[in-house]
Amino acid sequence: MIKLQTESLTFFSPEDSQDSLGALYFDTGISAGFPSPKEDIQEQRLSLDNELIKNKEATFFARVSGQSMIGAGLDDNDLLVIDRSLEPENNKIAVCFLDGEFTVKRLRVDQDEIWLQPENPNYPIIKVTPDNEFIIWGIVTNVIKKV
Repeated sequence: MIKLQTESLTFFSPEDSQDSLGALYFDTGISAGFPSPKEDIQEQRLSLDNELIKNKEATFFARVSGQSMIGAGLDDNDLLVIDRSLEPENNKIAVCFLDGEFTVKRLRVDQDEIWLQPENPNYPIIKVTPDNEFIIWGIVTNVIKKV
C-alpha cells in the first residue's frame, strides 16, 4: 500500500452558487510596467462562469489544502476549477481519488504506467498500480487565488 502525503479538497459545483453576476470589465489591458495614458476604455460586463467554465454540467470546484503543488502555482487555499469532461493526458494536472483519499497532482503517463507527480520536492512521486483504487475525477483548467 502506498503511503500518501496528500491535500484535502473541499468540493463545490457551479450549481452550488446562485446565477453568475456579471462584474464590470474593462477590456484594455492594465499595465504591469509603466503606466499607460488613458485610452478609450470600454466598460463591459464579464461573467467568470463564461471565462472559466466550458462545460457547466461537468465542472466543479475544489479548494486546495497542502503544499505538494506549489511549484505549479497551486497554493494552500487556492480554488481549482476542474472539468470532468476533459480527457486525462500526460502532463495535465488532475484531481484523483487514490486509495480512499483525494489528491491533486500532475499526471505522468508512460506507455501503460501512470505516475502522480507533485510539484514540490518534499513530496514523493506516486506510482499507480493495479492494486490501487484509482479514479481521475477531472482535469484542473484554472486556479483562482487571493492576493
